[in-house]
Amino acid sequence: MSATQVRIVFATFFMALLANCASLNIDLPAVTESPGGERLPGKIIWHDLLTNDLAASQAFYGELFGWEFDNIGVAAGLKSDSAYSLIRHNGMLIGGMIDTLAVNGRVDISQWVVSMSVSDIDAAVAAVTAAGGDVITPPTDLQRRGKIAVVRDAEGALLALLQTVSGDPVDRRPEFGDFLWNELWTTNADGATTFYENLTGLNRATWDVDDDQESGATYRLLKAGETPRVGIMPNPLEDLGPVWVSYLRVKSPASVAARVADLGGRVIVEARPRPLGGEVAFIAGPSGAGIALQTWPLDRAN
Repeated sequence: MSATQVRIVFATFFMALLANCASLNIDLPAVTESPGGERLPGKIIWHDLLTNDLAASQAFYGELFGWEFDNIGVAAGLKSDSAYSLIRHNGMLIGGMIDTLAVNGRVDISQWVVSMSVSDIDAAVAAVTAAGGDVITPPTDLQRRGKIAVVRDAEGALLALLQTVSGDPVDRRPEFGDFLWNELWTTNADGATTFYENLTGLNRATWDVDDDQESGATYRLLKAGETPRVGIMPNPLEDLGPVWVSYLRVKSPASVAARVADLGGRVIVEARPRPLGGEVAFIAGPSGAGIALQTWPLDRAN
């Protein structure tokens, strides 16, 4: 499938999923069991994997990173227990998995989806439209999780906006195997920076790097005060449409990547030094969804 076809299928799937949620009265758990009591606009607070092979995906990530899974679809109000799973790392909630086969029989889409915190979901979707983006699904109530909307930014990248009920996960130091960072790869980095600045109220910053291998010599950050929330850079891969990419913290991207093929995944970009610092690799799980591996802190591997 082309990048455009993937985006269309993805959008269609999420419309069907959230329509399902509205009709079935879905009640998903909150994104944290220890909420901080406040919302942190612009922070990526949740990650969902859409997969057409739940068992293979769970085995893959469980073996590589020690993740554990709770299949809660029926308890959440869905028709199958496998339809939705919680992901835990060392007991802590870090994400979810959506079984596209169990939800609507789709076998042609797999992607990691980020959820960005917003303080007012209605104002956020209005800002998306005003800035040239599209609202794929209107705000939908997921009860304990809060209100969610799926949107497409002005360059075509899809993400979810989430207004939590009891507050967002507090900032913490990620462990090995945790989500570390989130980055938008896009065709118009300056325009996308302005789009998300206006959407979130975050402040723009730049980070000069030693060469232009991945970022055109300037890496763009959006920050809350001195706290970086997301990065934005020109798309480094051909034939890949604008997309949000998530990074996992690892000790050695090369060591993790060496196990990927045996577990049913593939290595898209081999481990290499990153101009921003540290070492990075880009892999895909058994159902084809891509995710990055990164050492951190950036100046050393531990």
